[in-house]
Amino acid sequence: MAKTLFDKIWDAHVVKEIAGGREVIYIDNHFIHEVTSPQAFAGMKARGIGVFRKSQTHATADHNVPTKDQHLPIQEALSRKQVDTLIENCKEFGVELYGLGHEKQGIVHVIGPELGITQPGKTMVCGDSHTSTHGAFGAIAFGIGTSQVEQVLSTQCLILKKPKRLRITVDGELQTGVSSKDIILYLISKLGVGGCTGYFVEYAGTAITSLSMEARMTICNMSIEMGARGGLIAPDETTYEYLRGREFVPAGPAFDEKVAQWKSLATDADAVFDKELEFSAHNISPMVTYGTNPGMGIGIAEGIPDQESDSFKKSLAYMDLRSGEKLEGKVIQHVFIGSCTNSRIEDLRQVADFVEGKIKSPDVQVMIVPGSKKVEQQAKEEGLDKIFEAAGFELRQPGCSACLGMNEDKIPSGEYCISTSNRNFEGRQGPGARTILASPLMAAAAAIEGKIVDVRKFLN
Repeated sequence: MAKTLFDKIWDAHVVKEIAGGREVIYIDNHFIHEVTSPQAFAGMKARGIGVFRKSQTHATADHNVPTKDQHLPIQEALSRKQVDTLIENCKEFGVELYGLGHEKQGIVHVIGPELGITQPGKTMVCGDSHTSTHGAFGAIAFGIGTSQVEQVLSTQCLILKKPKRLRITVDGELQTGVSSKDIILYLISKLGVGGCTGYFVEYAGTAITSLSMEARMTICNMSIEMGARGGLIAPDETTYEYLRGREFVPAGPAFDEKVAQWKSLATDADAVFDKELEFSAHNISPMVTYGTNPGMGIGIAEGIPDQESDSFKKSLAYMDLRSGEKLEGKVIQHVFIGSCTNSRIEDLRQVADFVEGKIKSPDVQVMIVPGSKKVEQQAKEEGLDKIFEAAGFELRQPGCSACLGMNEDKIPSGEYCISTSNRNFEGRQGPGARTILASPLMAAAAAIEGKIVDVRKFLN
């Protein structure tokens, strides 16, 4: 029987079927951090059990960490307690931790791929919704709740109901200045934040396969913003070359054997999806959000639509925007380039290429936060830090930072931040903060101009 890529991976990980149409699924790799693991470890202590597969459990500190002076004690009391608790639990349960100061520390969805832990054909989970990032490698990866974190720690398995399959095909060539972030913001704007609920998405088409691995990660990262359980992309030569030589990836003949296995991970030509959608890359322009969910997005040349719902009006009131208004020319006060969506070395290189020889607006504060210690180190080795410094941009230390208001990097109430992160909910970047999601290129251009601009005007 013909199978989709998702079916092939899922079926290979079924331990057994149980009542109610559910299945016990084996999990290859489990990432944990300081936010969702404390309650799970507490439950295990209460039951007197340990971590079942320590070598397949990977811990790092990311959400609550400061991005300045990481060698000093964390100042924010709650953040310090969260990180200290992770340290204590990992020590007690024998789980290796990439904590502050460790050369492998970073955002969990950045370090997995860069270390080669993330590989095609795997099942991967974390107590974080953006675990879908790892699906860019042809893996089934998704976020889980705290009780499920405890299940995986103690059994390396989960009881799940198989989601439906959806294929989204994006064909054609992207315009200059349009990136993978624009692709996913465009898709979310068309499908809505609940448009893929109940589905696991496979992305396909020439616009997807032409992307680098880091760009593909951005696409899969925000699958959850459409309501999907996760997203994945079939592995290909781009995938194999990215993984070659990475720490957790076999070398020599063993790598060739792995590639031979990975080449079988593709949707069969006659496989049937529960739903299929097709889009043209030509229709995608640089995107910005105007509201308080990621589905409220428009092309930079478009005006904010008009809707009568109370929630829509409430969202615009929070953002202090009006229907018909265009965001091009909108004055901003902050730029945040980072998060598990856009904090990899390619993102930083793209920004550095754009801002080299330019200086930011004096009225804008710019934070560039690398996704890991390895990204930070590579940026410095390539001299990107000097370019940022000359432009007036601040390169900080790794962490989730201003993606969410769980650490010291918050946006002041009432001020606008154009952000490369994944969510623009009310208060997401701090109480009263107004978030506009965009690509790294759009964010960089806004930093230079002090307002939102169409980056294509600088590139053509």
